[in-house]
Amino acid sequence: MNPVATPNAAASTVTGGSARAPETPKRSVVMETRGLELHYGNTRALKDISLRIDEKIVTAFIGPSGCGKSTLLRCFNRMNDLIDSVRIDGQVLVGGFDIHGPDMDVIQLRKRVGMVFQRSNPFPKSIHENIAFALRLQGVKDRGTIDQVVEESLRGAALWDEVKDRLHSSALGLSGGQQQRLCIARAIAIKPTVILMDEPASALDPIATARVEELILELKKDFTIVIVTHNMQQAARISDRTAFFYLGELIEYDTTKKIFTAPSKKQTEDYVTGRFG
Repeated sequence: MNPVATPNAAASTVTGGSARAPETPKRSVVMETRGLELHYGNTRALKDISLRIDEKIVTAFIGPSGCGKSTLLRCFNRMNDLIDSVRIDGQVLVGGFDIHGPDMDVIQLRKRVGMVFQRSNPFPKSIHENIAFALRLQGVKDRGTIDQVVEESLRGAALWDEVKDRLHSSALGLSGGQQQRLCIARAIAIKPTVILMDEPASALDPIATARVEELILELKKDFTIVIVTHNMQQAARISDRTAFFYLGELIEYDTTKKIFTAPSKKQTEDYVTGRFG
């Protein structure tokens, strides 16, 4: 089993007698994988993945198509359970608990670990009902509480001012960028600890992408965010740590600054500089 990958603390030490750079504050580990392997039938999609993800930062997963980024992301809330041919070995821990343990409630897990998909998927209901419906599924019935959380969630997703006068209009009438922010509002309404984002801006225009990126940077004050992206510039702009994957393997995991300016592995350097991938 590979050792658990954590950002390289030694990378902050400068050789030649210079002073050590200040260390970043220690954060709690929110999610962790230990020797994680995943097979689709006879095909191994993830190979001995061990890494830790800390609280209230943005962690980016990068790598070429088919390298296992999205597959790993879906491991954290057991979305891969929906695929019949999947076999998983190793451990995935959320809050220190093995999510494949016999006592794990998958519904409660997905409440704690929310997800925003590549393409916005609002319900064919009103803007208000998109969020209210998610709350009702969690057992919230009080109308006043629902209205309050709807407003708080839309404000948290930087959407309230744009939709407050048409809350009972169809969510399908929103622009693509607004729909994606509505889906983020729906995710944060149930107060998750972690938000998983699978290429959340890939289908958006540059202006809408910038709004979503600004929102992600704001949300990390309260949530741990893990984002899959093919956009190197996006990863560099918004993430604190970056993990580079290739052919199902974790090649390198470190601070985003180090990954993009002084990676330890040649494979990583070749990918971030555009030599392959």
